[in-house]
Amino acid sequence: MTITKHLFGKNKNNVDIFIFKLKNNNGIEVNIMNYGATITSILTPDKNNKFKDITLGFDTFKEYENPENPFFGATCGRYANRISNGSFSIKEKNYNLHKNDTNHSLHGGKKGFDKKIWNSSIKNNVLKMEYLSVDQEEGYPGNLHVRILFSLNEKNELKIDYEANTDAITPINLTNHSYFNLAGTGDILDQYIKINANKYTVVDHEAIPTGELRNVSETEMDLRKLTPIGKNIKNVQGLGYDHNFCLNNKKKQIIPAVEVYEPNSGRILECFTNEPGVQFYTGNFLNKLHGKKGQVYKKHSGFCLETQHFPDSPNQVNFPSTFLLPTDTYTSICIYKFGITNK
Repeated sequence: MTITKHLFGKNKNNVDIFIFKLKNNNGIEVNIMNYGATITSILTPDKNNKFKDITLGFDTFKEYENPENPFFGATCGRYANRISNGSFSIKEKNYNLHKNDTNHSLHGGKKGFDKKIWNSSIKNNVLKMEYLSVDQEEGYPGNLHVRILFSLNEKNELKIDYEANTDAITPINLTNHSYFNLAGTGDILDQYIKINANKYTVVDHEAIPTGELRNVSETEMDLRKLTPIGKNIKNVQGLGYDHNFCLNNKKKQIIPAVEVYEPNSGRILECFTNEPGVQFYTGNFLNKLHGKKGQVYKKHSGFCLETQHFPDSPNQVNFPSTFLLPTDTYTSICIYKFGITNK
């Protein structure tokens, strides 16, 4: 596996933005930008050994800076997903966050980790990105030092290894927000998905958890067997899937979480994680957004598999805690494995 680096552009302050290309001996190629620790493209072969980019995104850095960018490929934090009313309490002290999703905070706020320039280095074929989120950034307490290790092995596994430390109690929930389309073009409704989850977090009309963990059995949320994404999507609350699935992972080990299969190309994407949840999102808010190579991304042009703790956990005492103590180290692992099948 090799890692190479090239200039992608300059931001509004004339700072250089770089892309790092991770490539293994099988030809799998992952490109990662130091702005937002963002995956900009993933090239994988189909059953005829024809390579295509299976992620949504843009051709130029300027487009990634556009406010209309829906977190394409980005690292989301300090808290991925939603925090209700943009607030939470620690030891009876209330903290108010920047609200960027009606009355709520989404993916870290107005200028979350997806809009930061990360320090980067390469060692032993591993790309390391680091960022220091200072106390009160976006309203969060504590100085938080975040490290992400990106690696690609010869088993075609892209591993994303997160670590963080803080000097004050703070909530943390990191994820990658890549939009996948295993066909490379078109919509994802005929692609098959399987999620290793018996329950999901019920949400209200603003996508905020009610606190209930509901069994998926005999509902449109039952994706425990390979199911076309579009089969029951019209029956899903809202505009499509945008729900946290509670993974069957009681021992907090790295487990198979999700499998997606695209029949025509034969491409398979498997997702492994030690997180308790995964947000399955079907690009419901994509609205004629101009992307790579002249493509126009419409509703359901891509799907996200955001490995994570549950949404709004700081305000939900029954959810697994997302509060990081100064004496502890935050760790999270996400592995995307790329394969093909002739079936």
